[in-house]
Amino acid sequence: MARKSAEMGQRLVDEQRDHLLGRLGHKLRSAVLALQESARQAAFGRPELLEAVFEQAQEVGRRAAGLEAAAIEPKDSARGVVLGAVLNLAVPAAAHHLRPDAAVMGSEPVLVEALTRIKDWLVADSLSVSAEPVGSWWKVSITASGERRQPAVPELGEPLVRLIVDTQLDGWLDVSPPDGVDIYLPAYHPR
Repeated sequence: MARKSAEMGQRLVDEQRDHLLGRLGHKLRSAVLALQESARQAAFGRPELLEAVFEQAQEVGRRAAGLEAAAIEPKDSARGVVLGAVLNLAVPAAAHHLRPDAAVMGSEPVLVEALTRIKDWLVADSLSVSAEPVGSWWKVSITASGERRQPAVPELGEPLVRLIVDTQLDGWLDVSPPDGVDIYLPAYHPR
């Protein structure tokens, strides 16, 4: 029974990842086609489109990075990661309200990716990050203040963050707070 449950859970994860990869792949192909058309027009007498070509190239890069984040299996094994250090890498401009002992179990590169994706998804004037222990978990709250803008590709928001947090960090994403998100990550307890 336990093996069947594990197989069913893995199948659901694989289906979720496949669906997200398909959507992100479609969005990437659309962006590449738009870039190609703009570059062709700019090359044949419409130099005013050169700025648009640059912006579209940046968008292609963002979409490709999102596709890569969803597709890659983490190579680093889970270990103790200090939240303050990871936040300095992923969201350096955010206000941090953390206890010095805030450490979670996870892969540092994956945690940086998840927090960077959350920052990009919440797109607000400013972010604030706090963490509190909840049983054997750390609840990391990311709050956005000011005007929020929707990301150009919705799949690079909640679906991608949920995939990373739920399947690669063994945590869970809570989107119920009206002004941000909470992620729950396994606490690290030094021996």
